[in-house]
Amino acid sequence: MLKKIASYFRKDPLPILPGEPHTIPSGDHPISPRQITSGAKKVVEQLVSDGYEAYLVGGCVRDLLLGMQPNDFDVATDATPEEVNRLFRRARIIGRRFQIVHVRMGKEVIEVTTFRASHTAEHKGRDQSRRSSKGLLLRDNIFGSVTEDACRRDFTMNALYYHPQDNSVFDYADGLSDIQQRLIRVIGNAEERYREDPVRMLRAVRFAAKLGFRIEENSARAIGKLGHLLADIPPARLFDEVLKLLMHGHALATFRLLREFGLFKLLFPATEEALSKDPGYYLEFLEQAMTNTDKRIRADKRVTPAFLLGAILWPAVLERRKAFESGNSSPVYALQQAAGEVVHRACQRISIPRRFSMPMREIWELQLRLPRRAGTQASRLMENNRFRAGYDFLLLREDAGEIEPGLGEWWTRFQEANEHTQEEMTSNLDQPKSRRRRRRPRKRSSAPQGDHD
Repeated sequence: MLKKIASYFRKDPLPILPGEPHTIPSGDHPISPRQITSGAKKVVEQLVSDGYEAYLVGGCVRDLLLGMQPNDFDVATDATPEEVNRLFRRARIIGRRFQIVHVRMGKEVIEVTTFRASHTAEHKGRDQSRRSSKGLLLRDNIFGSVTEDACRRDFTMNALYYHPQDNSVFDYADGLSDIQQRLIRVIGNAEERYREDPVRMLRAVRFAAKLGFRIEENSARAIGKLGHLLADIPPARLFDEVLKLLMHGHALATFRLLREFGLFKLLFPATEEALSKDPGYYLEFLEQAMTNTDKRIRADKRVTPAFLLGAILWPAVLERRKAFESGNSSPVYALQQAAGEVVHRACQRISIPRRFSMPMREIWELQLRLPRRAGTQASRLMENNRFRAGYDFLLLREDAGEIEPGLGEWWTRFQEANEHTQEEMTSNLDQPKSRRRRRRPRKRSSAPQGDHD
């Protein structure tokens, strides 16, 4: 397929003028209008019929050229967000830093963006861009032409525009050539583009993992130099990027690339510290967690971010728990204190919502409760809303060698057994003894003394 695309690209023998695209007409590329959703077609047709330019753009065009089915379709147009919003009944403008319009067509949501212009250009009556002192774009709503918009795209492979009405592809940045070479290349000066938006470094890694491409040399070198700029990105935005990185079926490849480029330690510093202390088990555990997540996603099984984030932070929790266990603290107290500190630190870098952080901590705490199965405890544990996730987490720990095998198999059999067999399985179990803490004699003091419960 890629060689065929390259041959299409080389068919045009005429020199291309600066700013003009390579045009690949219908029949000279593998995309068919039948592959485009009806919602995306309708949005483009409506914009064009009202006198605007409109194209499918970016990742959807790239994926179609690669023979992949896009997850969604994006449209680029010279209509402003306000004009798009007026044109479609079920549309709304979102974002301040980068305004886009979501147009709903049935169950499908089409993201419509207005052509962006260079930051140095002056456009009367248009919003101007604003930057931080470090060059980070704080606002980016300068509108321009399709040629300017192509130059503002992040990677060459994403500066591809497709017109479904005449089935033509327009390549403004030699993106077809880079696709053929399986390269991810930043458009323009890589350092300058990363300074504008450091998240582009994460996007480069995500695409490399998803597509199996290499990051072009200059684009890769700049990541190693400027990765620290991710600290300037709001934690809430970084959390969204982490989900895109790890919850799309390529978590293992992404994890390895993030560590290769030194970006993982910027997202999860406590986990990276734990890896440096015990790279054997912790690395095995994390890679097994990523592998299992990828398998579930590719099998269309449900995956919760709480489970994967819990796995990523677990090495940090184990390391921090050691500090509390060295005293007279109970295992439960040590785990709770370690979990609280680790989650707090993680949220300073990536803002994990409570709807994920609370289940994550419950999964961790279940690891102390699952060994307690005597009497009716096993049956009561199975009624816990987080039991299944806690059980899967236990199996993950066994597979990675953190704990001796056997407990996971017992729970597997217990879930499959009838009530009579379950009673037999629990009747002969020895209840794990809790570690009793020796009370220290009270010291006379004006302040009350006592142990933590």
